[in-house]
Amino acid sequence: MKLLVTGGAGFIGSNFILYWLKNHPDDHIINFDKLTYAGNLENLKSVEDNANYSFIQGDISDPEAVTNVMAGIDTVVHFAAESHNDRANMDRLTTVLTNVVGTQVLLDAALENGVQRFHHIGTDEVFGHIGLEETRKFTEKTNYEPRSVYPASKAGADHLVRAYNIAFGLPVTITNCSNNFGPYQFPEKFIPLTITNLLEGRKIPVYGDGLYVRDWLYVEDHCRAIDMVLQKGKIGETYLVGGMTELHPNIEIAKKIIKLLGKDESAIEFVTDRPGHDRKYDVDWTKIKNELGWAPQHSFDEWLEKTVSWYRDNPQWWQRIKSGAYEEYYQKQYEDR
Repeated sequence: MKLLVTGGAGFIGSNFILYWLKNHPDDHIINFDKLTYAGNLENLKSVEDNANYSFIQGDISDPEAVTNVMAGIDTVVHFAAESHNDRANMDRLTTVLTNVVGTQVLLDAALENGVQRFHHIGTDEVFGHIGLEETRKFTEKTNYEPRSVYPASKAGADHLVRAYNIAFGLPVTITNCSNNFGPYQFPEKFIPLTITNLLEGRKIPVYGDGLYVRDWLYVEDHCRAIDMVLQKGKIGETYLVGGMTELHPNIEIAKKIIKLLGKDESAIEFVTDRPGHDRKYDVDWTKIKNELGWAPQHSFDEWLEKTVSWYRDNPQWWQRIKSGAYEEYYQKQYEDR
């Protein structure tokens, strides 16, 4: 099988490529990535000489480039997106062009080239949020109620993918996942930001009251879920993928990381909340469990400890990132507020 992975130099995309080549060594992967600030080919150094892997730099919003790279592809796994809420709120046009128009360009090329499966990586953020006291969870039948630019753009992409299946017969599947964490995650996201700031002796910026809740999903578990959907999922179906059986607020996760690194809670610094900040996400992953047999392999605490160890043992990876343009963004986002 020949796969096109969009956004394969990013966090989840690169983890997926590493996972897929390890578990499906006879398949061929083309990594198509624009290499924006969050794209890092260093994530894939261990496979760059693999004869079944190749990289092509390009923009998913460029019809000519996408048409060229789509030739001969059997399966598309579409990760490429502007995925950070804070950046999306600051650069709204880029977010919509990439997440909505880019998805439409890919769908057209997939249709024209007779792709056998188009798998779209969605987010649980399209469903809006849940009150802290509410016991309901997101399911595949939950109405879309995005509350900021990033999830609104991803909702548009989801609708386009479904529309191409219904209107044109393109064989699609969708997974809406919760917040991922693990190795190679760009250190502007909450968990790697907390870990690396502590390792640098810096404060940990925590939004608002710190009681925001996410259904954290370890990236390898997410890759396994995508694998199962590609192998056994039903065409036209959506599967929700979450990682936890017991939810923890961000402030509690920050304290867990502080404890793992032997630091002091005085490092916590509450900062001004961001616009449209969703209170809680809670994912019901019963469908993918019952229909495909997927479940997280380990507990959140086990995966968190493994993640902390990875960042502690790989300072050269994140230290190169946390400089220059990153530092300018960090100051604008946290220290100037």
